Amino acid sequence: MFLKEPSHIIILLVVILVLFGAKRLPDSARSLGRSMRIFKSEMKEMTTEEKKDEGDSSPEK
Repeated sequence: MFLKEPSHIIILLVVILVLFGAKRLPDSARSLGRSMRIFKSEMKEMTTEEKKDEGDSSPEK
């Protein structure tokens, strides 16, 4: 594995901080959180619609 020791994780975090900067990291994390929240709500909506469609599968006249 790549990240076996804690020092590897610390080095990785320092490299990420240097590449993206301290200003952009919170903004990136915030936008990632918003995207994940939207994705989860869309997935929940799809599953509820799917269950609703399965319940309405009675034959119509």
